[in-house]
Formats: sequence, C-alpha cells, structure tokens
Amino acid sequence: MTIRSARPDRTQHVRPRIHCLKKVEVFVVEMQDPKNGIKGSEQKLNVTTIPHVIAGKDIISWIVNKMKTTAEEAEAFGTMLVAYGYVYPLENHKKLVMCNDTTLYRFQTPYFWPTEKWVAEDSDYAIYLAKRNIRKKGMLEAYEQAHYNHLHEWLNHKWDFIVTQASEQHKVRKERKKPDRVVFDCQERAYWIVNRPPRRTHTALDSGPDRLVDPTTEKISFDQFRRRNMFYQQAIMRSKVKSSVSIGALVKYITTYKNHDPFLAPCAPSNPWQTDEDSYWTLNMRRVDLPTKMRVERWSFSLFELLSDLRGRDDFKIFLKKEFSGENLAFWEAAEELKWGTASSMSAKAETIFKTFLAPGAPRWINIDGRTMGLTVKGLDHPHRYVLEAAQTHVFLLMKKDTFFRYLKSPVYKDIQKKALNPELQNFSPAQLEQNAKNRSPGLHPIVLWQQEEEEKAKAAAAAAPVDVKAMMNKIDRKK
Repeated sequence: MTIRSARPDRTQHVRPRIHCLKKVEVFVVEMQDPKNGIKGSEQKLNVTTIPHVIAGKDIISWIVNKMKTTAEEAEAFGTMLVAYGYVYPLENHKKLVMCNDTTLYRFQTPYFWPTEKWVAEDSDYAIYLAKRNIRKKGMLEAYEQAHYNHLHEWLNHKWDFIVTQASEQHKVRKERKKPDRVVFDCQERAYWIVNRPPRRTHTALDSGPDRLVDPTTEKISFDQFRRRNMFYQQAIMRSKVKSSVSIGALVKYITTYKNHDPFLAPCAPSNPWQTDEDSYWTLNMRRVDLPTKMRVERWSFSLFELLSDLRGRDDFKIFLKKEFSGENLAFWEAAEELKWGTASSMSAKAETIFKTFLAPGAPRWINIDGRTMGLTVKGLDHPHRYVLEAAQTHVFLLMKKDTFFRYLKSPVYKDIQKKALNPELQNFSPAQLEQNAKNRSPGLHPIVLWQQEEEEKAKAAAAAAPVDVKAMMNKIDRKK
C-alpha cells in the first residue's frame, strides 16, 4: 500500500454514515481492550504463526454479552464490522460475513478504517495488483485479472511508474518477517476487497451521492441557515420545464435552423470552406444591396436575428421610419454602443442618450414605465456599461411583441423577399477545386470592416445633421 505524506482534503466527500462509523469505531476499540476486550491468541495459518487471532464465535459471544442482545443480532452486527473493513477474515476473503464458528479473524489496523477518508485511487489499486501479479507470477483471480487489464489500458501512460513502485514494495515486503508479511498482505487485501469488490458484488461503502459538506466540522450560524433556507425556497418555487417540453423546443430549434447551417444543408452558391470560392462571402456581406432569400428568411425567426444582421436592421429602420416609431430602435442601438464602446467616451455618450431619449421633452423620447425610467435616470449620474440594461430590455420586448410582427406583415418585408437573390448551386470538378485553392485570396481584416462601418456611420450622421444656410452661402461667395 502506498503511504502518503499528506492527507487529501476530503471534507467535501464525507459519507452520510460518518456519525454511525464514529460510534462503531469506539465499539471496535473496546473490543481490542487488553483487559475487557476479546482475548486473542496465536494461531497457525499454513505453517505460519499469526499473532492476535480471534475466532468468529468469540466475537459474537462478546457482542452478545456487551450489548445484551441475541446471537442473531450479534452475528448481523459482526457482519457489518466485516463489511466495513474493521474486522477481516484470514482465510476466505471473498465472503465478508461473520461466521459463528471457529473461522479466524483479525482486527484491521486503523490506517485502513473508512473514517480515515482515504481516496481509493486507481493508481494505488494498480500498484497493488501489479505487486500481487509479481508475487503470484501472473496467477491472479478472475476479477483481479479483469481489473488489472482495465487499469493497464487506462493508465498506460504511467504504467512504467506503477510497475516500478510495485517492484520496490515487493522488495520491501521480502525484508519483513514471515508473520508480519502474511498479516500485512491480509490487511491490504481486505482493504481492497472492501473498496474494490468483485464485479456485480454489493459493497457497504456504496452509499450513493456524497454530502456536499462535513456535518461534523461545519458550524452554521443562524444568519447562514436563514440565507440557505431562503435559497432553497426560491429554488423550489423556480419554474421547471418537463424534459418532453425542453426536448420539443430543441427539436423545433434544430428544425428551424437546419437549412441555414452551411455544414448540414447545401450552401448556395457553394460552400467556401470546401470549394475555396468566395461568392458566398460576397453575397452575404454585412451591408449588401440585395440579400439572399435564405438571409431574409432568417430575419423572420426572431427579433434578435433581425437586429443581429446589419442589413436586416437597416431594412427594419425603413419600416419604422414609415411608421414614425424609430425612437425605440435608435435607443436600443445607442445602448449597444454604450455597452460595447470605449470607456473614455462613456460619459459623453450617456449624456447624449439622456438628452435625446430620456429627458423631459426630449426630441426622441421613449415610452417606458416609470420605475424603469427612474432607475435608469438615477444610474446615469454615475454611468457604466450596463446602466441602460433594464431600459434596453424593456424596449426590446416592446419591439418584439408589437413592431416586429407588424414588420413581417408589412410591404417592406414582402418587397425585400421578392427582390432577394436565390443563387444556384455550383458543382465544381476536382480540377476546378484545385484551381480555386490556388486563386484563393485573403479576406478583409475585421479592423478594415470596422473602419468602413464607422465611415458609413459618419456619412449618415453628417447627412442627417441640419444644414447651416449662412455657412453654405459664405462658401459660395468665396468661390465667386
């Protein structure tokens, strides 16, 4: 057995039976008392004299006298001691039961008790099996051979280290006296029978999910208990969805987006990842005059899809301009700019948003509830990136419930559907694919795309700004 120098922190993996096991250990210590405990003696086992051996009937009779109970209950209690590894048989290791006869047992050393909280790791078990394989010259039992083969495959990356450790422990074992050697082998084997039982065998340590905390060490204050109780109450009241409903929603999502995934459905005119032909990128640029039909169809899935596509957002602006209700989308865009913009311009943007959308008598005042308006205006005294989160969500839901559905039924959306492009699929021969790979050109850098968008925004803002007639007349006079 590998002896560790430092014990692992097992406070998060305490078994639920820890209190019972503590009481059992007190009882086991009384059983080993030199005066009032069970009297052990030396017994011969395969010509080897083993010290401190006790018979099963002596253990049961002592339990009967100590606990004032029947022999059947004492035998059941003794079987529990064997099953948990406090007492181990010297001969039949597979049967972890207490027999009311002359079967020989010994007390397990406290190092191997369950409350020591050792982690029965695969590496330790592999070292034990490798050491036993060396000693038995490959004659392991069937279940041990199955575990050995599995661990050899699972821990193949460090099997040399495992064999080296097993060889060193086998050498140390030979230096011990034969009685000590037999006793230690029995102790180690009994430990692994309890923690790594044969397959399809019940083990007493298999107690289901472990506790999250150690009930013996944690002291919960009244305030902590109150908070935990409130958390559990909120968790119970939280709405839950049946698995059938969630699976149905997932199936619906996959059915909706399946034809729009370039890897799952044909990609018109061709898949650029497979053909190295960039027509797909050209037709689906961020701002293009005529989008494709698949792109326009995607806008109808949700308002989030529509606003995520800059071309779709521009088309949505045209509809809102005709409806004279573009302030909600303008506020949503301003909130996005504040959220993802630079920190240096945050204060100036927040002040502009307040004067444009939130101040009394603002030119593009938005209609939100009083509570949200009060929280937003108060937060703008010390602006940060997410100060408009509540108001932005409120405006988004308003557009989602009303404006978005009216847009899908409007002539603006139907007109863009009619004009949308429907490129034909292109089939390339192997020679054409090779030529496409040679002619492949690098795409535009994201920074270049961002610069182009900023220039377009600046031009649009300049076009929308009021014209100073006097300045224009002065320029004309100077030219003359």
